Amino acid sequence: MTGSSVWHPFTQHGLGEAIPLVTRAEGAVLHTADGRRIVDAISSWWVTTHGHRHPRIVAALREQAERLDQIIFAGWTHEPAEELARGLRAIMPESLTRIFYSDSGSTAVEVALKMALGYWLARGEARPNARHRILVMEHGYHGDTIGAMSVGARGVFNRAYSPLLFDVETVPFPVAGQEQATLDALMRACAGGEAAAFIVEPLVLGAGGMLIYPAWVLREMRAICASAGVLFISDEVMTGWGRTGTLLAGEQAGIVPDILCLSKGLTGGAVPLAVTMASEAVWDAHYSRDRATMFFHSSSYTANPLACAAAVANLAIWREEPVLARVADLGARQATRLAALAGHPAVSGVRRIGTIAALEIGGRDGYLSALGPLLLRFFGERDLLLRPLGDTVYVMPPYCIGDDDLDRVYAAIGEACDLIAAGDFI
Repeated sequence: MTGSSVWHPFTQHGLGEAIPLVTRAEGAVLHTADGRRIVDAISSWWVTTHGHRHPRIVAALREQAERLDQIIFAGWTHEPAEELARGLRAIMPESLTRIFYSDSGSTAVEVALKMALGYWLARGEARPNARHRILVMEHGYHGDTIGAMSVGARGVFNRAYSPLLFDVETVPFPVAGQEQATLDALMRACAGGEAAAFIVEPLVLGAGGMLIYPAWVLREMRAICASAGVLFISDEVMTGWGRTGTLLAGEQAGIVPDILCLSKGLTGGAVPLAVTMASEAVWDAHYSRDRATMFFHSSSYTANPLACAAAVANLAIWREEPVLARVADLGARQATRLAALAGHPAVSGVRRIGTIAALEIGGRDGYLSALGPLLLRFFGERDLLLRPLGDTVYVMPPYCIGDDDLDRVYAAIGEACDLIAAGDFI
């Protein structure tokens, strides 16, 4: 578009990159104003699980809009929020008994961090130098609000905002063959008596480069925190809702956190909504007749009825349709196509978990790799929505993508690899 006043996220407008105008979407496909048919190979930033405009979710939004569009949620409630809470209790780990609504993954994380610190304050253990520190994993990313940035990796994402960020203690990413170093570091951090909570992306670090680590490491990290009495926060904003092959990534490690963050696929990707689910112990710490100890967090659109109705429809899809079978099928189809690229001279780090496939092209130069914008343009010219993380190319499509469109995605990745290997990629 030209002449627009819109300031887009994660976009350097000075580069003059084309910004297509999308007019409609269906399934795994976007349609633009200039007549292009774009394959959405990253689920519109990891949110669209079942496909764009799923009929059941669209119908739920339409029906809810005819009844109630918005209501304050402080001291009031409505049926979509109550029904969604019941549905989440039925499908999520049994010990996560309390549901707090917000509107994005970042705010779900903010809520989780505030719950954790409030828990220790209510227990009288938030005195100076005790139970105030948040533990994080190297290369993690949890969002772009101040608290979420504070517990994410420091670097180009948040360098300008460093005066606003609070200190954390970081444990190294569990590199293959060096996992014990991560566990030892976490054990030391927990033993110091200052740790309030450990927040982690289970099995896959998304924006950090689609880095995958084994389930046994996640299980050991959970055990270390439990033994030390440190709250365990699982950020399943990206990994939840089937992305790693199971409803929650934590299932593969047999772990249940004290606090769970969900968003993105919560509504099937149709509208914004997030939840932070907490154990009864975290709830009890805030429960009192003293108004000064209530949980002080909200937004104007907390538990918006339209969003909750969409999420209720998403839960119905999970109950009544073979979603995990679709996830397994998509994972297998990706594995076949990914294997064909594994021996390519321009490719390294081929990996997959569930429906998430990733590889590096041309090296490992990080998010600001000069190759990133070139790859973005290359894929865009082939009518594909692929948004590399620097030189890391990943594919995370809606579960409904067909073979022809998936072939187009991997053919374009292969073409880019061939050109780079030949020195002809510009």
